[in-house]
Amino acid sequence: MALTCLLAAGVLAPSAPAAADPGAGLADRLAAVRTARTINYYPSDAGWSAMWTRFDPVRVDDDLARAAELGANNVRVVVFPRVFGFPEPDPDYLAKLDKFVSIADSHGMTVKLTLFDWWSAYKNARGSATWANAVIGRYADDPRVLTVELKNELAPDDEPAVRWVRRLIPAVRETAPDMPLTVSVNSGPGGLARLKEELADTPLDYYDYHFYGPSEQALAEIEEARAAVAPDPVVIGETGLSTAASSPGEQAAYLARVFRAAATAGVESVAPWTLTDFADGAIPSNAAVSLMPAQYRYGLFRTDGTPKPAAAVVRAAWSGIDTAADVLDLSFEADPADSPWRDNLPGYGVAEPTDEIAHDGVRSVRFSGTGRDRRGLPSLRISPITPIQSGQFWRATAWARGEDATGTTEIALSWFDAEGHWIGQDVSDRLPGGTTDWTRLSVIGVAPPGAAGLQLHLKSGDNAGTVWYDDVTLD
Repeated sequence: MALTCLLAAGVLAPSAPAAADPGAGLADRLAAVRTARTINYYPSDAGWSAMWTRFDPVRVDDDLARAAELGANNVRVVVFPRVFGFPEPDPDYLAKLDKFVSIADSHGMTVKLTLFDWWSAYKNARGSATWANAVIGRYADDPRVLTVELKNELAPDDEPAVRWVRRLIPAVRETAPDMPLTVSVNSGPGGLARLKEELADTPLDYYDYHFYGPSEQALAEIEEARAAVAPDPVVIGETGLSTAASSPGEQAAYLARVFRAAATAGVESVAPWTLTDFADGAIPSNAAVSLMPAQYRYGLFRTDGTPKPAAAVVRAAWSGIDTAADVLDLSFEADPADSPWRDNLPGYGVAEPTDEIAHDGVRSVRFSGTGRDRRGLPSLRISPITPIQSGQFWRATAWARGEDATGTTEIALSWFDAEGHWIGQDVSDRLPGGTTDWTRLSVIGVAPPGAAGLQLHLKSGDNAGTVWYDDVTLD
């Protein structure tokens, strides 16, 4: 009854599809896909299928206004067959989708439709084609819908799924020949290569890669993914870091590295997962992700609408501005709760933020009473935003001060290969023992062959006294 009233009032009334844009052919749409500033989206109080069962156009309008302010010009939304009705979609749910497309358009955003999530009825290819064409056909010539992802995170080694998508692609092409089609993969570059091989006779228009690997080695993985499907285009359809177990600063640095690595690799479209955090109860209980705490904290915004530091990173990336080095908090002046720095070997000593003394500003970090492990010294570590490539010249400095210091206090550039294996380090001179004034430690290194990642470590081990670090540089 409520839905009927909303339709009567025009709140959910389906918009008439826009007239076909003369420039909205397949090639033009595909060119727009390659550079799209896409945001992944569910409302903070209604994730996954609940977005449609609890559809709130006012909330959607507010959220997409926020996404547009960040610079997004495309929004990805998932349509579920089990919710919309299968094999014939329910007109009421199609009306909700039409309203969503209209709201996105009002904010200058096109839509990326993802179909067949939560779906494994691969034997029913005919019914799948019927349903897909009923959803997509209404937008075949509508420039407000930019592209269609036929399946979210398809497993290339799942033979029934591959056979199903081979049959679905030509059926959808017949209905919407100018619509770029893709399938997303989260099984690494090898999964992309396998998918392309499996779909050689029914190729996709581009490939959608979901990246959640270590951001320090992002360039190597993204370049491998691009090479796996070349010369076809690839986009990063999802990427992000949850703040459930990581700090907001770590999330911001993670996205900054992925955007920079993608740009270096020539991949122009990177889509953060996701716009907002999810409130308790927002994810339907029948979804496996509802039991995963991390899934509730991937947002660029908190549930109360306040931005995390990652929002500024995405805004800068979408504006074509290099992320400022202060995203790494190299002077320790940011809120310690937002720090992107991570402790290494914390069982033997932890760096604590303090305002008791500073080289400059008001904060520094302090090591006291540390031990050591056979693997090395306890340290505080950070990785640069710029991706690492063999032969690069890198330099780091830090100011250190000791009080009754013992043991070893130094800084080091540690190099890692594309799989994250340690391959070597360059180390500074050590801070003298005892009580010292602020002393500049410096280290210079060249990325060795095979290097794909770099960590700067501020170390202090076997230290019965106290050491402070402040005002780091890394370039």
